[in-house]
Amino acid sequence: MEANNSFTEKEKMIAGQFYLASDAELVRERLEARQVIHKFNNSLDVEERKQLVKKLFGTTGENIYLEPTLRLDYGYNIHVGENFYANFGAVFLDVCPIRIGKNCMLASNVQLLTAAHPLDPYERCDKGIEFGKPITLGDNCWLGGGVIIIPGVTLGNNVVVGAGAVVTKSFGDNVVLAGNPAKVIKTITPKEQENK
Repeated sequence: MEANNSFTEKEKMIAGQFYLASDAELVRERLEARQVIHKFNNSLDVEERKQLVKKLFGTTGENIYLEPTLRLDYGYNIHVGENFYANFGAVFLDVCPIRIGKNCMLASNVQLLTAAHPLDPYERCDKGIEFGKPITLGDNCWLGGGVIIIPGVTLGNNVVVGAGAVVTKSFGDNVVLAGNPAKVIKTITPKEQENK
């Protein structure tokens, strides 16, 4: 994966190319995000927390609710739809976009991880190169406690992921996933489809 040298490190990062996280702009933006997250994690005021998230995330619906503690890299690469809920301990490593549809729920300690590192030790250790792959969740998804979604995964609409699952590949609509690596354990027929 060759990086385009005409791009800034931030542009390379968001595009999923090799980039240097030590870039001054990225270091500053991570620090700024941590300052907002510190306020969020220490606030008992639900409305204040909501406004801090709306300031930090790239886009949100109007009706969102996140419990502290929240951890993320930048915030601006996170896009959540209407009626979004995240329980305690959510982690969003958002070096690439994380897009979450409407009516989605994350149980406690869910991790959405777009960040990755080269397998080659010279690139990873000596050069300090990183890269990422986006994560997308469709509408009406529910991720159980401790679920981990790795870089590059897309889940369709109406997907349920059982507690503790590690999702290493993409899945379509209307499935229940569980295990490590996660696999389909059940299909779902939404009530509105049963009535047609």
